[in-house]
Amino acid sequence: MSPYDPSAFPPFAVTVDLVVLTVRRHALCALVVRRGEQPFQGRWALPGGFVRGDEDLAGAAARELAEETGLCAHDPAQPGAGNGAHLEQLATYGDPGRDPRMRVVSVAHLVLAPDLPAPRAGGDANLARWAPVDELLDAGTGFDREESAQLAFDHARILADGVERARSKIEYSSLATAFCPPEFTVGELRRVYEAVWGVALDPRNFHRKVTGTPGFLVPAGGTTTRQGGRPAQLFRAGGATLLNPPMLRPEV
Repeated sequence: MSPYDPSAFPPFAVTVDLVVLTVRRHALCALVVRRGEQPFQGRWALPGGFVRGDEDLAGAAARELAEETGLCAHDPAQPGAGNGAHLEQLATYGDPGRDPRMRVVSVAHLVLAPDLPAPRAGGDANLARWAPVDELLDAGTGFDREESAQLAFDHARILADGVERARSKIEYSSLATAFCPPEFTVGELRRVYEAVWGVALDPRNFHRKVTGTPGFLVPAGGTTTRQGGRPAQLFRAGGATLLNPPMLRPEV
C-alpha cells in the first residue's frame, strides 16, 4: 500500500458564511460587505471567512460574527438571552464552481439579533452595510447604483435560504423574539413578524395568539411608552420554544 501523500489531493477548503438578519426601520435587513480583494473584488457579499485549522465550524462562525458585528453568540436554547445573537447552522453549499480559487465548501449559518448598530468592515472587506433583503434578492433593482446588486459567489442563494428559514421558523417557534431586546412589548414583537413576513397582522388576534400560549411570553414587570401612546406592558421570552398551534404565515 502506498503511503499517504497529502500533495496528491487537490486543494480543498472550508468556509463559513453568515446570513446576519435584523429588523431596521420596520424592514428585514441583512449584513453585506463589499469585497476588497479578488475574487469578485468590489462586489457585495455575505460576511464570512475560511475555517482555521484549530477551530470547529461553530467556533469559526462565532469568531466571524464577533469580528463583523462585535456580537457574541448565545445558546440557541435560550432565545433572546442577554446581548448575544441567535446563531444556528443553516446549510452546506458545495458546488464545484462556486469559488474560482479552488474547491471550497461553505457551511452557512443564520444569525438573528435585535436592531444592530452600523456594521464595521473587517478581513478582506472594505465596506459593510445593512440592506433590505428584498432589494438584495431582487437583482433587477440594484440597491447600489454603481453596479449590480447581485451578490458574489452563490450568496444570493444562501441569503434566500436563510430568509426562508427565518420566515418559516417564526410560525411555530420563539425565534422571532431573537429580533427583540431582552424586554419588549407585544406590539414590538408583532412588528418583527410583519417585517420578516412582509405583511400586516391584526393586532388583537396577534396579541391573543402570543399571550395565549403558556410560557411563550412572560411579564417583565414593567411598562414602556417608547412606541408612543399609552403605556404598554413589557414581556420577556419565556421557556416555551414552540408556539402551539402555530401562527401560520398569511398568504401574500
